Amino acid sequence: MDYDMRSILVYFSYKYEGDVNLIFKALKNREPIDDDLYCKVVDMDLKAITILDCDYPECFKTIFQPPVVIFYKGDVSLLNENNLLSIVGSRENTDYGDKALKKILNELFEHTSVTIVSGLAKGIDTLAHKIALEHEMKTIAVLGTGLDEVYPIENEELFLEIEEKGLLISEYPPYSKGKPSNFPFRNRLIAGLGKATVVIEAKKHSGTRTTVRYALENGKDVYAVPKSILEESLCNELIKDGAIPLLSGYQLKDDLF
Repeated sequence: MDYDMRSILVYFSYKYEGDVNLIFKALKNREPIDDDLYCKVVDMDLKAITILDCDYPECFKTIFQPPVVIFYKGDVSLLNENNLLSIVGSRENTDYGDKALKKILNELFEHTSVTIVSGLAKGIDTLAHKIALEHEMKTIAVLGTGLDEVYPIENEELFLEIEEKGLLISEYPPYSKGKPSNFPFRNRLIAGLGKATVVIEAKKHSGTRTTVRYALENGKDVYAVPKSILEESLCNELIKDGAIPLLSGYQLKDDLF
């Protein structure tokens, strides 16, 4: 049977559920290919970009363990736009966080077109995607599951709207339900895509801290919305450690766009 390298990458990504280490191990060891599975994967004609493709995002080439394959639904050209902004925060968002995010994005969208990148999680992620769509802006959702899985299930309507008007991506093949470790690991993609990462609100011990770490490792600025000193806040801690205090959307426009 004739094989091509691009299809081999998709095959191994499908076989090993997007696990970067297992994929590279299989390639390094010249693991034999299961012809039946290979043909099945090729016949599925999955929408995917591999690390060999010319439209593979440059920003992913410099992050920790670049994804070998990116599966997608929607407008894949958004991955190579230069107006991406990553927004992350608590799944247990407060009224303060909601109002702060709305203020920042309303002000930002007044003056410039920005594509919002987030993770489709409950809370701040969900609100960021929704506000972008309400303003007829584009948005990218980076998933920790395969693209056949909607997680959380209550975001099914939002998932479908992003597929239609924006972009859904995952390094995990369609059937993958997602391991708990997938979600903090996918945060490197969220941090890698944006010009900067904005933290709206988050607890000290949360997955948001992982996204911040990935952003800093890639030389990206981190903005954090201040909170009351009477509350435990990752944002205040980040500001203390050097993150940029974020007070308005106009500030982002002037700094980044």
